[in-house]
Amino acid sequence: MEKTENSTSQQPIVELENVSISNYDSTILNNVNFRIEKGEFVYLIGKSGAGKTSLLRSLYADCDIENGVAHVCGMDVVNLKRRHIPQLRRRIGIVFQNFRLLNDRNVYANLEFVLRATGWKKRNEIHNQIEKTLQAVGIAQMANAMPMRLSEGEQQRVGIARALINNPSLILADEPTGNLDPVTSAEIMQLLLQINHETQTPMLISTHDFMMIDKYPSRVLVCENGTVVDTEKAQ
Repeated sequence: MEKTENSTSQQPIVELENVSISNYDSTILNNVNFRIEKGEFVYLIGKSGAGKTSLLRSLYADCDIENGVAHVCGMDVVNLKRRHIPQLRRRIGIVFQNFRLLNDRNVYANLEFVLRATGWKKRNEIHNQIEKTLQAVGIAQMANAMPMRLSEGEQQRVGIARALINNPSLILADEPTGNLDPVTSAEIMQLLLQINHETQTPMLISTHDFMMIDKYPSRVLVCENGTVVDTEKAQ
């Protein structure tokens, strides 16, 4: 699957400097500092309640970043006006643990809904983009299937297709293998790594699956003690 270039290609896709992240007026993380460059594949680990999901949500402006510097996909998230949040989110693909598919419509219609909601209008362009994306995640033959008829692994492939459909500058995945058996988890991780390699789309993957990190090693960020530790810099 080809990746289109955009204005974020010459700078870090994510750049956080001395930020604090809060949720419902409660500070979750302090003094957060890290960058993610184009093409990187980064794991995010930490105990339950350590702030992993809040960190991911902060990157698409669903949790508050109270201070410091935060640039995501070329946008200043600290000073982002509410009317510009949809513009930020169109640059980010999000993969959820529990899939969050629309169960009242088939796979094709799930992806069509995303494209039309983000401004795509021409039927042939929508069709070609959906076909290309389903091919990229290995389920082109399931376009007409209803989500509940699919296995959990197949549903997560649809979730990944939905994240990819707008050629995002960044993919965030919150426990994408958390509901899957070990064999299917490995298949999904291999798919994410393949997409990362082929498109150079950077990915930040929250996970508790340390066996998967051992099997597919890459850079690791750790949420602990109210902050985020970059293990590469800590060595």
